[in-house]
Amino acid sequence: MPAFKLHTVESAPATSVAILDGANKALGFIPNLYAHLAESPAALQAYRQLGALLETSGLKPEEQQVVLLACSVQNRCAYCVAAHSFIARNMTGIDGDIIAALRNGGALPDAGLDALAGIARAVVRERGWVNNSPELRAFYAAGYTPRHALDVLLGVAMKVLSNYTNHLTATPIDAAFAGEAWEMRSDYA
Repeated sequence: MPAFKLHTVESAPATSVAILDGANKALGFIPNLYAHLAESPAALQAYRQLGALLETSGLKPEEQQVVLLACSVQNRCAYCVAAHSFIARNMTGIDGDIIAALRNGGALPDAGLDALAGIARAVVRERGWVNNSPELRAFYAAGYTPRHALDVLLGVAMKVLSNYTNHLTATPIDAAFAGEAWEMRSDYA
């Protein structure tokens, strides 16, 4: 069975190079997720475009990271939990108690963000069948709108692509994210 390659700018298909080069310039390294996705220029471009679209959504940067972390935990993706914990803590400034609750699948200390995490988890767990669910009712009661619900789905779509890529390719955690390494609790479903 062929192994997945961690591409560099030099080894990647030509149509992946610009995205890898951009990531390297912005971050100082090419994240291993990008290095694996580069094998399929279409998949790499889709992931980058989904992220760019999420940034223009009705969700604030903190809310985006709550969705992405909640989905990554629900999908049991150690790579993305580490990466988004790092981003949430160091680039978005999310409180450590919120990050810890997300990583443990627990209740968040902020009621609105807890409702947001709850709907993101439910969408993943129930494969989108959340109409009239307690999580959706709590989400709307917290002041979110139908637009926000669709924006959550955008975040879920982004995480399905990255989480499943990491599962398929066994993506190693980058040194930059190693301090946020995560293991799923044995009692977390």
